[in-house]
Amino acid sequence: MADVEASVRALVNGDCDCTEQALAQINLRRKINLLIDEWKSAGGGDVLPDVRDRMRLRSLKNVDKPARVLARR
Repeated sequence: MADVEASVRALVNGDCDCTEQALAQINLRRKINLLIDEWKSAGGGDVLPDVRDRMRLRSLKNVDKPARVLARR
């Protein structure tokens, strides 16, 4: 989805028609909302991570990697 958003942004910044990519982005958002609704109806109740949480977790994983590699030696 990030790729689609980036292509829409690039087309808008270039003053080009982004109708097709924007519709694809809307369709992806609808699919995500449907998946979330299905998850909730199946009993899912946890708070889903947002972009900031995902980036923070990713950076923490990357910081830990060198420490683990050094500990193995």
